[in-house]
Amino acid sequence: MKKRSNLRFWVLVWGLGLIGQLCWNIENQWFNTFVYAKIAKDPTIISWMVAVSAIATTVSTFLFGTLSDRCGKRKPFMAVGYILWGIFTILFGTTEFIAKGNAANVVVVAGTAVVLADALMSFFGSMGNDASFNAWLNDSMTEENRGGIGAALATQPVIGTILGTILGGILIGSEDNYMRLFVVFGGLVIVFGILSLFLVEDRKDLKPYKEGSFFSQLCKAFNLSELLKHKELVWVFLVLTTYFIAFNVYYPHVGNYMIYYLGFSADSIGIIQGIALILGMFSVIPSSKLLNKGKFTLAASVSIILSMVGVGLLGLFGRPQYIDPSTILNWSLLVGLFFFGCGYIMFMQVTSVWMKQLFPEDSKGQFEGFRIIFFVLIPWIVSPFIANPIIKNNGEIIDSNGLSAYLPTHVLFLVSTVLILLTFVPLFFAAKKHREGK
Repeated sequence: MKKRSNLRFWVLVWGLGLIGQLCWNIENQWFNTFVYAKIAKDPTIISWMVAVSAIATTVSTFLFGTLSDRCGKRKPFMAVGYILWGIFTILFGTTEFIAKGNAANVVVVAGTAVVLADALMSFFGSMGNDASFNAWLNDSMTEENRGGIGAALATQPVIGTILGTILGGILIGSEDNYMRLFVVFGGLVIVFGILSLFLVEDRKDLKPYKEGSFFSQLCKAFNLSELLKHKELVWVFLVLTTYFIAFNVYYPHVGNYMIYYLGFSADSIGIIQGIALILGMFSVIPSSKLLNKGKFTLAASVSIILSMVGVGLLGLFGRPQYIDPSTILNWSLLVGLFFFGCGYIMFMQVTSVWMKQLFPEDSKGQFEGFRIIFFVLIPWIVSPFIANPIIKNNGEIIDSNGLSAYLPTHVLFLVSTVLILLTFVPLFFAAKKHREGK
């Protein structure tokens, strides 16, 4: 196999990887604030977005992952996926023009359009990124470039979150110009999709892999009996699920909480969250030392405690009476977000390493699919059913049009702090199985 250590390869690894993470950050960070700014201040719309998007992401990953295996090609799925991903990111922004007017039926139509547009964006994003780009990286991995690819996969989500948060806030600005954000980032995804048509090369010896019919091969990916053979991995997956159920109770609403409850502008929250996440990246240093010593349980415990402290501080002190939105120097907010950033980044690092070293060598693709079920599908479907009633019971106001609006308040973070604590339950059993496996 031809060595893939050339400049073009690494430009593609970082270009396609980072622009993909930036686009995912727009969905996770800014789609929800867009709904509140342009459609309606109703968490029900966000709940439907999150749940339907999770289903679309999971279906797309399994569908196109299986299809690309059977075709023995990654490039066409990657290129088409990225191009359509960018197009539907831009089209998502046009839903604000549906919401002109205050009638309740207009809001319903616009809200439905938002949910469908987000689902299509997620579907094609997963086609290009999850199912194709990640498979292409696995195909391209050699002993010489394994370390570099591993470093890229570990740092790109963090860099994408930081850049997406800061640049997104700047592009939106104080005038709430969300269309500018979607056109710029969606356009970049389209450009990289077109470039991949000409620059990406599939591995020369990549052959079509067919095992029975397409449907039977697709269903094989959901063979839970195979997963249940790996007891420690099951408990690590449950650690991941429990943490991210709590995470998705509050995180999709952080932007709206800071803008509409605390009074910041979009560009300000991008800087505030960006500072916290940049400082939080330093947590990878002690975390790496613990992982190198095989102390997965200790590292995971520290990350959970840091997350609890950060989210708890936001719940206790992230209230209008303690915050001055005219400045970014609100120490209770910055410290809370810093601890949250440290805990989140450390948790991602720990669980990624812990899971991957438990994946069976001959079924890594199938087990990546299981990871998506526990990391994306379950948390994204369960979390809205917790967050939605909390917001509606604690943050109702009457807007300028005389309609009910619902703001995420500090109560959301207080409840989430308790939910994060529950992560220690599956962690206890994961640690037990880990000790037994030594």
